[in-house]
Amino acid sequence: MKGFVATSTAATAAEAGKDVAAKIAAGIEGAKVAMAYGSCAYDSAELLAAVAAELPGVPVVGNTSFTGIITPEGYVGGDTPFFGILALGGDDLVVGTAGAPRGEQCPRKTGAELAKAAMAAAGKDCAPAYWYMVASPAEEEYYIKGVTDVIGRVPFFGGSAADNSIAGEWWMYNGTETFQDGCVVAFFYTDAPFANKFTGAYAETDDFGVVTKMNGDRGIAEIDGKPALEVYAGWRGMPVDQLMGGDLLVASIVSPLGFKDRLGDLTLIRHPMGGNEDMSIAVGGKVVEKTCVVRMEGDVDCLVNSVAKTVGELNEKAGAKPAAYFFVHCGGRRAAIGDRIDEVADAFVKAADGVPFLVEFTFGEYGFEDDGLNAVGGLMLSFTALG
Repeated sequence: MKGFVATSTAATAAEAGKDVAAKIAAGIEGAKVAMAYGSCAYDSAELLAAVAAELPGVPVVGNTSFTGIITPEGYVGGDTPFFGILALGGDDLVVGTAGAPRGEQCPRKTGAELAKAAMAAAGKDCAPAYWYMVASPAEEEYYIKGVTDVIGRVPFFGGSAADNSIAGEWWMYNGTETFQDGCVVAFFYTDAPFANKFTGAYAETDDFGVVTKMNGDRGIAEIDGKPALEVYAGWRGMPVDQLMGGDLLVASIVSPLGFKDRLGDLTLIRHPMGGNEDMSIAVGGKVVEKTCVVRMEGDVDCLVNSVAKTVGELNEKAGAKPAAYFFVHCGGRRAAIGDRIDEVADAFVKAADGVPFLVEFTFGEYGFEDDGLNAVGGLMLSFTALG
């Protein structure tokens, strides 16, 4: 397997798409997939049309990223629209892709249909070695279940589409098609190595309780029989009125909620997204009643330093230098990092040690731990070594 990355900050979507795709065409022969990440300020349809014109026949998957991306060039974005592609190729790689808007049917059924379509696109009738997914930030768990219904539990990675202001202005990329609500998958058939490190890199506290009442999949109503927001405020030593609405989203980046998997190997992070008038907490992922929730913590220094630490842990799992890295970094963490983003970019560049890589910033992160299920988290890192 081989990888190549290119970026652009051209003024228009068409120019950016053409610029990046031309660099990819010149930089890697026989690309099998283009993993593409851009600004929500660009017209996504124009962007993808320009890419297709320069890379005919190369499947494109990806999405808009929160405020920017990071590559070996450093941080690309900020106030400037941006676009980047990580292309993968090689004789040892076959990739099949598929995508679809949300539609009216159950996302689980859509996930199953996408799995069958991705296998067909790859000319295969068996499960891939691993797979990638992007979905809108709402029903990711159900798309995963649908894919798993078809191929079983196969290692995966990816992240949810994002915009710059949590205003629903995100887009997903599927070839020349783009949509705001739905799912895109890529199935990788290869014998080349693969490793994923999925973590929140937060520390546990001794504040924990049992979720005793939920409102739907993503609303924690009660913890230990008490209003959830009041419990969280008590844990933090903060007045409830400082955690209402979107204030909770910001305040909880350094102290989110964690849920351990059945073996205790992985703590899935749930980002408290909003404090509601009924004292419930809206979270960015599915939670079920009668599970234990643990308050986690990690200051901005922790968020910055977690990059080098997690790449190091990934490299230990990989065992050898990969052909490329794909790093999924939570957009909420990036927001808290703020003006220190160049420190993070420098850490990625140093840790990658010359290997092509791309970092996207997401509103949901996907990964797994050995012997565990594929899972969705928030405020997390999903770092992947490819080839």
